[in-house]
Amino acid sequence: MSAPLVLFVGGTRSGKSALAQRWAEAQASRRLFLATCRVEDGDVEMAARVARHQAGRGVGWFCVEEALDPLAALKGFLAATADQNGHAVDVALLDCVSLWIANLLAAGLPAAEVQERVAGLAAGLADPRRALPTALVSAETGLGIVPATPLGRVYRDALGLANQTLAGVCTHVVFVSCGLPLALKGPLPEGL
Repeated sequence: MSAPLVLFVGGTRSGKSALAQRWAEAQASRRLFLATCRVEDGDVEMAARVARHQAGRGVGWFCVEEALDPLAALKGFLAATADQNGHAVDVALLDCVSLWIANLLAAGLPAAEVQERVAGLAAGLADPRRALPTALVSAETGLGIVPATPLGRVYRDALGLANQTLAGVCTHVVFVSCGLPLALKGPLPEGL
C-alpha cells in the first residue's frame, strides 16, 4: 500500500497551507517543501508573502522551487527517501497546485495541455511504489462568482478540473474553511 496522499483544498486565507504544513510536520522531521510560486522582478508583495511562508516553516524543511514541472522535481523523492544529491526527506508538501496551473497558463499552454500535465502528476503520485507521504495544497475557486474575463474563466475551469483529477488519486481530501478541516474523502488524516 502506498503512503498517504492528502489534498488540502480551500479558499484564499482559509488556512489550507497551515494545516498541510502541520500535517507534514506531524509525519516526519525531514520534509520537502515543493514551491510552485514564481516571484517576478519588482513584485514586492509576492516576495514578502514568500518570505513569510519561509519564516513560518522553520527547521527541518528542504525547499525546491519548481514553477512548471513539479512531478520532475518530486520524482527523485517519491520512490525513495533521498534524491540524487543526497537530500533525505520523509514527507513532501507541494504548495500549491493553483499557482502551478496559473504558471502553466501564463506560459501559454492551452487548457487541454494543462490537463495533460495534471494527469501526469496524478499518475506519478498514484504510483503504488510511492513511498513518501505527500500533501498537495490547492485553491477552491469554483465557489465564487463567474470571472469577468475569458482568462479568468479558463483559469477557474482548469483549476477545478485539476482539483477533481488530483482528488481522484488522493487517499484523503480535506476541505479547509476558517482554519477548520472537513474530511471530503477518507477520514481526517492523523496529525491534524
